[in-house]
Amino acid sequence: MRGGVLEENPGGARRRLPRLKIWGNNKQKNQHEEDQLDASQQEEQQQEEQLEDISRRLILREEELFSQDVRGEEEEDQLQRDFEDLRIQIWITVHGTFTSETSRDLEVLRSAMASIQQQEQQDRRWQGCPKDQVPVWRPQRWLSTHNQLLQKMVEARLSQAAEDNSAEVDQLSSAVKRQVCCTGKRVKDDLLTVMKTVKDCYPTSMDILNMYAGLYHRTFSLRLVELSSSELEINDCSYLLFWVNHCYPHEVLKHKDLDGHIKTACLGSLLLQDSLNRLEEQYLSHREEQVKLWLSTALKKEQESWLSGKTPELIGSYFFSPLAIDVIQVMNSSLTEFSHTIKDQSKAQRLLVQLENFLSSYRKCLEEFVKGNHSNVLSVIKAQLVCEQQLSDYISRQTGSLSEAQRQRCLDALSAVRDCGYRCFTCPLHDHTKACLSQLWTSAWADGSLPVIGSLLDHLNQQLASLTDLKPACRQSLFCVLYQNVVRQYVKKTMKTRNKNREQQLAGAQRMKEDAEKMDRFFTEEGCSETSWLCVMLCSLAEVLRLQDPASIQLEFVNLARTFPDLSGPHVTALLSLKNGLSAADIRSIRLSVEENRLLDASTNQRPQFFSSIKVKWIKNKIKQMGLKS
Repeated sequence: MRGGVLEENPGGARRRLPRLKIWGNNKQKNQHEEDQLDASQQEEQQQEEQLEDISRRLILREEELFSQDVRGEEEEDQLQRDFEDLRIQIWITVHGTFTSETSRDLEVLRSAMASIQQQEQQDRRWQGCPKDQVPVWRPQRWLSTHNQLLQKMVEARLSQAAEDNSAEVDQLSSAVKRQVCCTGKRVKDDLLTVMKTVKDCYPTSMDILNMYAGLYHRTFSLRLVELSSSELEINDCSYLLFWVNHCYPHEVLKHKDLDGHIKTACLGSLLLQDSLNRLEEQYLSHREEQVKLWLSTALKKEQESWLSGKTPELIGSYFFSPLAIDVIQVMNSSLTEFSHTIKDQSKAQRLLVQLENFLSSYRKCLEEFVKGNHSNVLSVIKAQLVCEQQLSDYISRQTGSLSEAQRQRCLDALSAVRDCGYRCFTCPLHDHTKACLSQLWTSAWADGSLPVIGSLLDHLNQQLASLTDLKPACRQSLFCVLYQNVVRQYVKKTMKTRNKNREQQLAGAQRMKEDAEKMDRFFTEEGCSETSWLCVMLCSLAEVLRLQDPASIQLEFVNLARTFPDLSGPHVTALLSLKNGLSAADIRSIRLSVEENRLLDASTNQRPQFFSSIKVKWIKNKIKQMGLKS
């Protein structure tokens, strides 16, 4: 090396430092002493002498020499050669930064950096002096040369890494992947080396870790830009994006030993935004089509199984379909890969739209299948109710990916699937249930001689005995829906009943409480403990019928309306029409009080909607007959 330029050693192998022969003023004396030392003693003396000590002595010689009026040419040439020898030794030391193996190597590097700082200070000392009085080797600019050397070292190390053919990367399927992986791994390993060992060899003011981080970032970036400039295969595209958007910023720059030490905001992205957008669009377009194809294929396969007349598989004694698991696996794998590939996570909507479209198609296919006369319809529905529950649970847990509106649309589609399945079991029971409940408020029912609810529950028990091969959680949910349907028809029949005298009201109220308790026991045994509020509601209605004092009735209705905010004015009027002891003014007063004392924020009430499912058209006609405003 001449003039501060060091030839590359691309392999990065550590070279033995050359022996320096630094001449003093008393040359003969030094030569005589050196001759007295054998080779091993000379080497030991050289190792013990720090580079910074040599640098300091050279500066003293320089000061002494150039303070003289007349300088000897031979002495000046020798001093210049000594500076050149020291410079070579310093650059060799710096070049071996990443092959330093011992504490001695690191101490030499620290000493080399101290020497550079001394020479930078000496450069400044000669600034402003007449040119003919300044040594020809000044300014040396060793710090600038050092920085150029680091740039060349980084380039060489990353070039060497890109050509790595070690077994560690053989598992990667393409040359592009192997090149990106090896280069990125070299960046990570070298930055960790700087952080753990090299950093302490440099003065704090140089911030050597961030200097290296900037050099590695720019060099890595140039290599990725070169790779991305050509048309990449989709797997190479996704792998490159994985490194740019996830692995490099999160696993390299935010490695536990580097996090907080590297000024990541100053580095930016490895790719310019235009290049990044182009690659991300290529990836997203491909992934959208893949997800769409996978989901449609899974649904088509499932539909073919339904239409073939096959009975679904029994697992754990209940019918099961793999459809939901297949869909969840497709979405999970796609979203996981997406989260590590695309920086803007909101773009996941493009994949989730495919899930939304699939659920809409799934609902339509199942509704169409149910309309047909298929022998396996009930077993298929039992399996699909399990799928619906699995998919609903999955979508409910997607708090970060799905927007609230999108989540609701997905759940609405699944709710339609669930309702379609439930109707297959509840519709055949509707006519018998309606016929049984038509006996409510008859004399035989009121006096207990006609066990309306007892016979209805016996019938339900017989008809639903075939549900043992329905998954217990789905069976429980079905019974809860059936419980609400029965109570809804019970209340609807009660609201349609004509005026009853005091004795009939009291008897009916007692029977309602007994019926409520019977139904609650029956459905609680089937796992419907969460719908026990239906029993509470029926008992409250029975209490309204038992009470005769308008003020007490008013208080009971207010409590009922606070508990069930969807209890409307027309519903109140219909229930009051059973009580022939109330005047129109009493009814208007009770309704007004109910409206005035409702909870202002009905959303704070966690009770499900019930009364809103009872249509009020016939109630309004009844109100008109009573001469009241609805």
